Amino acid sequence: MTIEDTEKSFQLDGIEKGIRTLWPSLTDIQETLLLSRMVVRQFNKQEVIYSARSMPHYILVVLRGKVKVFKDGIGGRNQIIRVVKPVELFGARAYFAGELHSSTATTLEPSVIAFIPSEVMMEVIRANSEVSISFIRHLAIHLGHSDTRTVTLTQKHIRARLAETLLFLKSQYGMESDGQTLNIYLSREDLGSLSNMTTSNAIRTLASLAEDGAVAIEGKKIKILQEDALQAISQEKLFK
Repeated sequence: MTIEDTEKSFQLDGIEKGIRTLWPSLTDIQETLLLSRMVVRQFNKQEVIYSARSMPHYILVVLRGKVKVFKDGIGGRNQIIRVVKPVELFGARAYFAGELHSSTATTLEPSVIAFIPSEVMMEVIRANSEVSISFIRHLAIHLGHSDTRTVTLTQKHIRARLAETLLFLKSQYGMESDGQTLNIYLSREDLGSLSNMTTSNAIRTLASLAEDGAVAIEGKKIKILQEDALQAISQEKLFK
């Protein structure tokens, strides 16, 4: 294993635990192979991990931190298509499709990322059916999420889209110790991108939800005060 730029406090056992959590069926030999060939790097906030149109040489795993995956939109506006949490893999689709990356991945906060060479991962996949099934499941789940988001972002009005985004962030990242504050701090631009709206619309809509008492805003911190209200808003139809 090559560990680049990672602070000493991030110990080897944390890396091993992440790999075992992701693929519990690995044999000792397969785990040793992955650990010996991977590169682990620490990234600062808003650093690029890979860029669109680059070669997918690695399967990537978030060991710590948060990552956003986005595509370039019209007029220079980016569209976030996925947010990644520990311990999740990303960057695999392009390799399995035999394509260049169609998206860009950057960190939302200081993060530790494992880079597993794609050919090494394929060696393990061919030898371990449970690992191969986990990749099929991973791709199938995210295809389903993509289909759902397509409907949400094109057919729901902006309040419903933002409410659904907040609920999604809660399910993805959880809450802080107070049980109300989302455990992720997004810029209003990123919040708008996740909800398929402009930054100004995201600001206004979030303020509207706060006026209704569904959420509270403290800078980039967002508290969910009435989850049931957000659930109801997320289901509202554009035309009644």
